[in-house]
Amino acid sequence: MRTVLITAVAGAGVAFLLGLLTFGVQATVHPHDVPLAVVAPPPMAERVARADSAEIDIRVVSADEARNLLRDKEVYGVLEIAPGQATIRLNPAVNPSGTQVAQQVLTGVAQGAGLPVEVEAVTPTAAERTAPLAASALLWVGGMIAGLLFVVLKGGRLRWLSAVTAAVLVTGSTAGLLAWWGVTFSAQALAFLLAVAVSFALLQAGLFKHLGVRAMGVLGVLYLMAPAVAGQVPELLNPVYRAVLWSWTPFRFSAEGLRSLMYGGSVGTEWWVFGGVALIGLVLLAVKKAGLAGEKAQADRADGIVDVGVHQADGLPGAERQHTA
Repeated sequence: MRTVLITAVAGAGVAFLLGLLTFGVQATVHPHDVPLAVVAPPPMAERVARADSAEIDIRVVSADEARNLLRDKEVYGVLEIAPGQATIRLNPAVNPSGTQVAQQVLTGVAQGAGLPVEVEAVTPTAAERTAPLAASALLWVGGMIAGLLFVVLKGGRLRWLSAVTAAVLVTGSTAGLLAWWGVTFSAQALAFLLAVAVSFALLQAGLFKHLGVRAMGVLGVLYLMAPAVAGQVPELLNPVYRAVLWSWTPFRFSAEGLRSLMYGGSVGTEWWVFGGVALIGLVLLAVKKAGLAGEKAQADRADGIVDVGVHQADGLPGAERQHTA
């Protein structure tokens, strides 16, 4: 009866935790302080500014400042109002969910002013919108499976070499798959993909070294929850999810970095993030596994016999009589 109760409670607890960390992210989505920029003459600017609310944060700026904000991904969209015309400018390097929200809101603002709307933006294909997060997830899964098989097949040394080799091959297979979908990358984007794959694989290899198959309990949960968070616009997330999950998940940095590089942008913070992840993995691989000496001693005494240093023949009475004779 005790086993029945324990297993039932464990199953319910795991289901609750996974629901909280995955589906809960999407179920609590609601916009708040979504940053947008508007360029308009003074009378119209004052009218637009009054449209500000808890859901959106409208900044009335100059045309040059608006373009800089959009280029630096500090706003999700720009509305430029001229006599008799309104133009919405979007950046494809920004999270597509964010640009969708920006387009809807700015279209409503322009229509409220009685102006026709023109959208000026590069429209990513479905594959291009999917590629950054999909690539991140595939790189994680590839390294995770390689690390798991290394444990199951009882691999010995050169665990780091297995991780790096897997990272190179997974990067190639992921890039090939995305190319088949019609998504092409620059050399810098491919280098970034490889860096992400290597950092993921080294971290996973380090965890598998110290935890064995039990590392799947950590890596599997990260895989389930991270994409659900990383694919969301931070201004749409519940503040708790944004602070506790979105702020640190490496999937977010890999997806955002790859999206920027796909459209001619640059990355900076992302290189430091994945350099740090790789360093943690190398440290875990370099540190001797806890309890290794004890495990070796246990293996030497597996048959339960303790060697006390007495020769078998010398310890037997019969042998003693033979020597005396």
